[in-house]
Amino acid sequence: MRLSVIAASALISLAPALAQTTGSIAVSGAQARATPASASFDVFLQRLWPLAQARGISRATFDLAFRGVTPDASIVALTKKQSEFSAPIWSYLENAVGGARIQRGREAAAENAGVLSQVEARYGVPKEIVLGVWGMETNYGSFKGGKDVIRSLATLASVRYRGDFFRDELLTALELIEKGHVERSELRGSWAGAMGHTQFMPSSYLKYAVDWTGDGHADIWTSSSDAIASTANYLKGYGWVAGLPWGMEVTLPQGFDHRLGKGSFSAFASAGIRRADGKALPASGEGRLFYPAGHTGPVMLLTANFDVIKKYNSSDAYALAVGHLGDRIAGRAALQASWPTKAPRLDMAATRDLQHRLKALGLYEHDADGRIGTGTREAVRRYQIGAGEIADGYPTPALLARLRAKR
Repeated sequence: MRLSVIAASALISLAPALAQTTGSIAVSGAQARATPASASFDVFLQRLWPLAQARGISRATFDLAFRGVTPDASIVALTKKQSEFSAPIWSYLENAVGGARIQRGREAAAENAGVLSQVEARYGVPKEIVLGVWGMETNYGSFKGGKDVIRSLATLASVRYRGDFFRDELLTALELIEKGHVERSELRGSWAGAMGHTQFMPSSYLKYAVDWTGDGHADIWTSSSDAIASTANYLKGYGWVAGLPWGMEVTLPQGFDHRLGKGSFSAFASAGIRRADGKALPASGEGRLFYPAGHTGPVMLLTANFDVIKKYNSSDAYALAVGHLGDRIAGRAALQASWPTKAPRLDMAATRDLQHRLKALGLYEHDADGRIGTGTREAVRRYQIGAGEIADGYPTPALLARLRAKR
């Protein structure tokens, strides 16, 4: 049975390649006289072979997979253009949820109503969340990517982009061929090696793909049914809690104590927090407040299921878009609070500076990568609480100026 995979905008860097022990990569005279980049790629393949062999990959499969494969120079540039980490969140959401995507999602819901209902009953993942992922990843299958997955993964692995992730995904892709899960020609997808309707990486395919149609092949490329079931299985596998919402927009009372960041829904209700749509907060469960653009913009109350969505893509903006798109497809309201579109924002260089300064204060433990994620927000929030400021966890130029003044 073939299995399916998930699109993760990867997060890793290649460990030093092992010395070649066995095998050789045959190269043509043209390749031998190629550029330093292609020569380096040949060395990468030579060092990859022992790792592939250790996973049970035959020499025939290895040679078949890499026949005619060269590095794709366009891919490395794309790693620097991930809008979920760089665009203003309001712009990202407008592009993600605006236009025809909601209506197309409702059409996809109608076209796949039976499968969606059955999958929801089996895995406990709401159909609108699966539709939200499908819509975000490929606009309901309208663009699944046409790149050679082996070439994409090999390119990223050979330049050591984000650790061992792409090397290991490449090795897993070879396993898929070796074990007969997919044909070499089927491995088509995105520049990052994600495949099919909902953009699974090879490792996710191997672990979570579902042959919903029962034809002996988990076909995430052409079967929307297999892709829908595989996506729900992935989310369930990462801990989706049935019956718990992913999150909701809320309003805060005047004089709210922003130090209350996490707690039970009943505690938030007692503190005067209300849902923006006027409905009651859930009777049980817990969540945390999230200020995607600071306390002057929309305020969200998120649950553990929001973090499950982030297993698909680690960006807060992406997970918010999936959840909100799903809500809109299901007929729920748009976000009501206005975005502070005129407020100044930190660019990546300034964000790195902020992260370095927070790290020097012992508040931030991660790499200073210029991306605003959970770690940065929590560090900012801890600083704000200590400084007696509104603890919304949102980094601003004014906050950076205050940190710079502390020299």
